[in-house]
Amino acid sequence: MPARHRLAGMDTEERLAVFLDYENLALGAREHLGGMQFDFQPIADALAVRGRVVTRRAYADWSYFDEDRRALTRHQVELIEMPQRMGASRKNAADIKMVVDAIEMAFEREYISTFVMCTGDSDFSPLVNKLRELDKRVIGVGVEKSTSRLLPSSCDEFIFYDRLEGVDVPDESERKPSGRGAARRSTSGGRGGRAKVAASTTSPAEAPAAEAAKEQQTAVEPPAEDAAPASSGGRRRRKADPAPAPEPVPAPVPDEDDDAPAADAPMEVKVAQTLAGLQASSSGSITASQLKRTLVRKEPTFSEADYGFRTFTEFLRYLADRDVVVLSDGPSTGDPVVALPEQQDGAGAFDLLRSVVAEEGGSAQLSGLKNHLRKRRPDFSEKALGYRGFLQFCKGAEAAGAVALAWDDDADDYVVTLGTAA
Repeated sequence: MPARHRLAGMDTEERLAVFLDYENLALGAREHLGGMQFDFQPIADALAVRGRVVTRRAYADWSYFDEDRRALTRHQVELIEMPQRMGASRKNAADIKMVVDAIEMAFEREYISTFVMCTGDSDFSPLVNKLRELDKRVIGVGVEKSTSRLLPSSCDEFIFYDRLEGVDVPDESERKPSGRGAARRSTSGGRGGRAKVAASTTSPAEAPAAEAAKEQQTAVEPPAEDAAPASSGGRRRRKADPAPAPEPVPAPVPDEDDDAPAADAPMEVKVAQTLAGLQASSSGSITASQLKRTLVRKEPTFSEADYGFRTFTEFLRYLADRDVVVLSDGPSTGDPVVALPEQQDGAGAFDLLRSVVAEEGGSAQLSGLKNHLRKRRPDFSEKALGYRGFLQFCKGAEAAGAVALAWDDDADDYVVTLGTAA
């Protein structure tokens, strides 16, 4: 009987197929999110609360995305290789292959109910419309500033990557200069944007891989107008004076406490974050069995026995006693409804931050501070309060007088101290 109950639960779950236009995503993150590297984990966590992912495919010329390839492999993403050939225009080859595979899967695998198209390119709008004609639900994912305005309206749901839990976008004042001048992508998300990037490279897909080398070359090679032209006799060009070193600016602080729970995060944090995602994506109540299925999707090795509990319900009662979750009667015996305590408003969150800093002796480094907040409030999320990152949340608290921020060159980090508020 319990086995049949579990199978019935799986039959009602959405089955998702994920397709990634990787060049669009990687370039979009690098161009518009302060040079950050695209990370699949926030997308995986967001989709885990929406259903069961049965296939993941990413399309690109992977010779230009070496580090990314290894990261995607750790997430069990199938890499579809679409090499760029010299002398041939293949900038749409990956897109065509992605469209063909999606349509083929829609006809051959009827059990797949939802297609997740990870791209901001409006060229995929006809594919999205055709999938919806075939009675498939379509979820789009893209970087906000590199997503065409036409694409989100075509989808049943569209998720902006930079708004996901776990994506900490640096503030404009702290972003690293790209050093690419006019060679920037269009914000339309179409192929025209890629052409602009490719214009300064040797191949259409070489831009992401050659960016670092290009910046180094720009710093080493003298400008053309400062060097003497080489004559037919083969005279060497005169070396230009070395360019003055740029003034150091504080680098963006890596947020080690991303909203996506790390592998070593306390279990109450994982439960709170997963439950928050389920509540945001569902209009009904969340049961204990639904919560556990989602936790197992995120972390297949999860077992409450590893934490000393005989059943998952017993584990939830332990969390309820510590005000991490709230339990109420569910549709069946042994399967209670699980909810989070009432979320704090902005002022309450600022007070929480101030009290945590006070417990640290009135001064604390920004790195690691979110972990201290989550020890007091496991479901804390600055994005639920409308902030795009933890640093931005701290700056909001500074504006309210709850704390003060100052950059410490020795610590290479921001130091948070008590503010002037009473």
